[in-house]
Amino acid sequence: MRPTFLPDCPALLMENTIRVLVVADLHFGIESGLARAGVHVRSRSREREGRVLAAIRETAPDLVVLLGDVKHSVPLTSRQEYDELPGILDRIRALAPLKVAPGNHDGGIGRFLRDDELLPANGTVIDGVGYLHGHTWPAEDLAGRLLVIGHLHPAVSLCDEVGCSLRAEPAYLYSPALGSEETRLLAVPAACEFSGGVDVLELGRSGLGPLSRCIDEENAEVWLRDGTYIGRLNEIREQRCA
Repeated sequence: MRPTFLPDCPALLMENTIRVLVVADLHFGIESGLARAGVHVRSRSREREGRVLAAIRETAPDLVVLLGDVKHSVPLTSRQEYDELPGILDRIRALAPLKVAPGNHDGGIGRFLRDDELLPANGTVIDGVGYLHGHTWPAEDLAGRLLVIGHLHPAVSLCDEVGCSLRAEPAYLYSPALGSEETRLLAVPAACEFSGGVDVLELGRSGLGPLSRCIDEENAEVWLRDGTYIGRLNEIREQRCA
C-alpha cells in the first residue's frame, strides 16, 4: 500500500490494486453556519470544489472517497447546502466513481447520493484498507487493518525560537491503535479552510470520538500536508518543552 500526499486540496491517494483518492471534512455550507454565528463571509465552495476536482484530474483515481462531513449544518440541511451540493457531487461523479463515508455533520446526506454511494457509518474495507469518518467505533471487520479516518482535523503548531505559536499547519497523523496489535490509524487533515485544526499533541485528550483515545502518544508520527516529515509525538513534545 502506497500513500501519496496531495498538499493543495489537501487529499490522500492510496494505491494498491486500485487508486483511491481520499478527501476528508469538506464542510460544504460552513459559511451559512458562520453567518448564523455573526461571521459573514462569501461562499468559498467553488474554490474548495475546484481543489478537489484538480486533485482528481491530477491523480486519475479509480474511486473517490469523501471521508465524512461533506456538509456542515447539523441537525438540518441549510439552504446553501441544498443549492450547492447537487452540482458539486455531479461534477465529482463526472470525473470518477464516488463513495461517501458519512460523518457527524452528514445528517440527510443520503438525499444527495445515489443508491450505491453511501458507505456504512462504522466503516468499510476497500482494497484492503478500512475507511470511516472516525466519530464512531469501527466495524469489527476493520480490526487489524490500516484505518484511514477524518474527523480529527490534525494540525501542527509551528513555533518561533522563543516558543510562540506562529500558525497551525494541517497534518497527517499515523499511529498504532492502542489496544490492537495490528490496527493502525492514518488521520487525514480537513479540506475545509474554515474548519480549523486540533494540535497533534492534544488529539489524544481532545475527546473527538473513540479513535482519538487510541492514538499512541509516544510513537505516533506526523507529516505536514506536503509530505514533510515532522517526527514522532514524543519528539515534537520534547522540542516544544526545550
